[in-house]
Amino acid sequence: MFLEKNREKRGSIEIICGSMFSGKTEELIRRLRRSEIAKQNVIICKPIIDRRYSQEKVVSHNKSAIDCKVVSHAKELLEWCEHIDVLGIDEAQFFDLELIDVCNTLANKGVRVVIAALDMDYEGHPFEPIPQLMAIADEVTKVRAICVQCGNLANYSFRTIDNEERIVLGEKNEYEARCRTCYHKK
Repeated sequence: MFLEKNREKRGSIEIICGSMFSGKTEELIRRLRRSEIAKQNVIICKPIIDRRYSQEKVVSHNKSAIDCKVVSHAKELLEWCEHIDVLGIDEAQFFDLELIDVCNTLANKGVRVVIAALDMDYEGHPFEPIPQLMAIADEVTKVRAICVQCGNLANYSFRTIDNEERIVLGEKNEYEARCRTCYHKK
């Protein structure tokens, strides 16, 4: 009876966060592929706004890719996740605060929710809803990039173009990974 009880499906929330070019999506794909090897039912999604590499795949800067569903609103995830074991969410910072309740609901139903997201915007401010998700997460992994200025570990996404919008999709032409010191020298 004891072993049977411990084998119950247990939900959780895992956050993989950090700056741009830190390997968040790569780590998300790695975890989801391991779940697929374990014969778990896996779905990965991304917000509709993210069209940088592919509309129907989550793609890392290193070009690793995995098929995905595109989501307009976080509540759509509740419809898709009725019979799954693991839900992966890439670029979660582009969802609104409803993502918090959706992730809690899914985890409470036994789904393992694995989220990759920027934890700070280009101004170095917390990127919601990620701080709230980090607070309720069962596990938080902060990954770091390499500062393109000095070679130290980087936590910041420095925007290299003149645009004050909070959300500007881009990659190496628009952003650089920087350490705290080089970021504040801007």
